[in-house]
Amino acid sequence: MTARNNSAAEPAACRVCQEFELAEAVARSQRDESRATDCRVLRRRHRAAEHGEHPEHREPS
Repeated sequence: MTARNNSAAEPAACRVCQEFELAEAVARSQRDESRATDCRVLRRRHRAAEHGEHPEHREPS
């Protein structure tokens, strides 16, 4: 998998979360950063909807 900093709140047994992580890892290995970003966004939305996590608020750069 990736060397990302995974949140301790991420459910280890959630198949959907695992599928998004795998898809991101595959995209990165293929140097498809657009698809990797899509996977991160979809995983974040899933975690907010299904696991009650609040998305991070980021300041515009």
